[in-house]
Formats: sequence, C-alpha cells, structure tokens
Amino acid sequence: MKALIYQGPGRLSLEDRPRPTVQSPTDAVVRVTATTICGTDLHILKGDVPTCEPGRILGHEGVGVVEEVGTAIATLKPGDPVLISCITSCGRCSYCRRGMYSHCQSGGWVLGHRIDGTQAEFVRIPHAETSLHRIPDGMDEEALVMLSDILPTGFECGVLNGKVEPGSTVAIVGAGPIGLAALLTAQFYSPSQCIVIDPDANRLEVARAFGATACIRNSEADPVEEVRRLTDGMGADCVIEAVGIPATFELCEDLVAPGGTIANVGVHGVKADLHLERLWDRNITITTRLVDTVSTPMLLKAVGAGKLDPARLITHRFRLDQMLAAYDTFGKAASTKALKMIIRP
Repeated sequence: MKALIYQGPGRLSLEDRPRPTVQSPTDAVVRVTATTICGTDLHILKGDVPTCEPGRILGHEGVGVVEEVGTAIATLKPGDPVLISCITSCGRCSYCRRGMYSHCQSGGWVLGHRIDGTQAEFVRIPHAETSLHRIPDGMDEEALVMLSDILPTGFECGVLNGKVEPGSTVAIVGAGPIGLAALLTAQFYSPSQCIVIDPDANRLEVARAFGATACIRNSEADPVEEVRRLTDGMGADCVIEAVGIPATFELCEDLVAPGGTIANVGVHGVKADLHLERLWDRNITITTRLVDTVSTPMLLKAVGAGKLDPARLITHRFRLDQMLAAYDTFGKAASTKALKMIIRP
C-alpha cells in the first residue's frame, strides 16, 4: 500500500509499505477512504514531538471501511463504514473509566505517533470496538473526517475546559482549523461575544462567516486594547489558545478577565512564560488537555441533526499520491488559504 512516512524533522516521503494485519483479537484493519492533515502533524514535522520516531506512517484522522476484525470483535464486521477516532481507548483501564481516554494505559494518542497512522491506504486500529464509530446511513463521510480530531478537540479542550456559558465572552487566539472548531462549538452555549484574533485576514473572514461577533487582526491592531474595548474593560471570560507558541499563550494571559479561564488547546514545543506576578490575584483558571473524544457521539448526533456543518472547514482535496504537495499546501496556509483538506487514496 501507499503511505506517507515521517523521516525525521523536515523530511517526509511517500512509500510502499506492507498492508497492516490484525495483531490482537481486539484489532480491526480499516481501508481508509478519506483522511486529512492536522496541525499536530506539522508539529511532528518540525521536531516538536520527539516521541514520534522516523519511519512512522503519519495521520490520526479519517473515515473508512472495516476490512478485517479480530476474533474478540462483536460489534463491527467487514464492510462497516466507520469514523476513526484520533484517540485509541481500551475502555477498561482506570483512565478510560474516568473518561480520560487520551491517557488510556494501552492507547491514547498512538495513531501516527507511536504506531502507524491513517495517511495510508489501510490502517490497523487497536481496541477497535471503543476506538471506531460506525457511521450512520446517509451521512457525509468527508464532513465526518472533521470529527476524528479537530471538532472534539476544539469543543473539549477549548469550549468545555474554558467553561463557556450563556452570555459569557469568549476570545479565541488563532483562527486555524482548531480555533474555528472551537468557534463553531462555542455557539452551542450562546455566549454573548465570540472574538477571534489572528494575523491572517482570510481566516478572519472565515471566522466572521462562522459566527464570530468580532475579528481582530493582530498585525494591525492591539488585541488586548480591542478586547478590553469590546468587553467594557474587563477582558474575556474564556480565552482559548489555539496556536501553540509562547507569544499566543502569553497574549491569552493579557486577555483573560478576573475570574476567567485560559483554555490551552495548542501543542507547545517550547516553554512559555507564566506571568504570575500579574495573575496571582486575578482568580483565573488555566487548563490543559489532550482531547479525549468523549464528545464524538454527541457531535455525530449534532451533525446528523443539521446543528453542525463540519464540511464548511474543507478547502482543498488531494489524492494520496499527492501527499507531499498536500503538506506543502497545508504548511503555507497563509498564501494557499488552506484550512482542512480531504485526501483520498
């Protein structure tokens, strides 16, 4: 099969690899029908995730069709269309029993990280019954690729951790796919304001179309002054960090209102300063989280009911044999206007 291989920082290759096979009774092999590229894949490519070793097939998102199942699988069969969760969960360990699937003792974020991932024609899924979601009839499988990772990530790590409530003010730093996913799902809770901050004018236009009440281009205006102006000098009740660099995290510290929450979503590869000399008396909460995908069944229902349209995030389409061009396009999003792309074998 064809597969996209991480060869070390800054290096990718498209290669022929053997098809995966069932290795455990709880495994399934899925024929991938659509996958995508995540910002986390770019962090791996930059060398920010040293636990991902050269030679790994990248990718942790996608939809497909079950090809083969292990002997312990009772709820899936060959031919079933499935959504692949970015998080693998056994459903039995102490972390899974607490809903912290991201810290599953024999799973977690392993696809495209510690085991071979979805940017290939086939993928092996451990703990398949608790790591795959059967796709209901009639649903748009391209749209559902967005439910593998970015929508549950934006919702769980940003909106839920950020304690978004009716009437609250929300500031989202970063209008990439994760920031836009947080924007879409924050509106479940009817906040009074959703302010989006980004240097990219195109992404801010998209954010406005997705429901942002205000957009701040921080290359042209001081976002701290603008957010304070929009919130009567108070700051935002919930500030979502959706980039993953020191400057954006430190900006969140300046944007949060007393009693507010900074919800970190971004993947950080280097240290960021925590200014306790300014924050120690402001009653704020700072949260971190790796997505658990506990919300995926709810999001599937929201899509099926027409309350959420993930297809709006898709901007580009490629074939698997064009993966190197796809990475180049995604990595140059400022000029290519790329958000999420659909890649098909």
